[in-house]
Amino acid sequence: MVNRPRLRSALTALALVLGALFVPGVGALGSGATEAHAVTKLTHAQATSRFSSSGITWSSSGGCSNRNVPTCTSFDQLNLPTAQGAQTLRSATGCALRITGGTETGHAGGTYSHWNGYKLDFAKSTCLNNYVTGVFTYIGTRGDGARQYQSGSGNIYADEGNHWDVTYYNCGGC
Repeated sequence: MVNRPRLRSALTALALVLGALFVPGVGALGSGATEAHAVTKLTHAQATSRFSSSGITWSSSGGCSNRNVPTCTSFDQLNLPTAQGAQTLRSATGCALRITGGTETGHAGGTYSHWNGYKLDFAKSTCLNNYVTGVFTYIGTRGDGARQYQSGSGNIYADEGNHWDVTYYNCGGC
């Protein structure tokens, strides 16, 4: 027979694990997992309209927007919260923002990837650099050595040398 202190410890641990699994927006089985699959996807035209209205520019080394060409900058299949996150960043910083990478092929894979609509690359500027490093929390380096900063809303900004690689888990408080 299990003694009471050991049983109480086991039940407490189980309650903590179950609580973590079902916390809305955070837990693996809460609404956060559902939101990742139910996110609204934008067309390239819808995303560029949003960016233009917020004063955000974009460029492409190939001068194109074909999602299947790595030298293009495409926003086809961009997540709505990702576009909103860029708009929030523009509004919060007051910085001129230029997007240099979107959902086009050629970036690293994974669930929270460019291809899946979670990431944008921004050209570096003194204004943006100062904002990210001065306001967001430094959280260490990625496996590739990129310094990472986390916004208050949980989005991750990675310094990849000549640009910021930003992972948007949400719209950044839009």
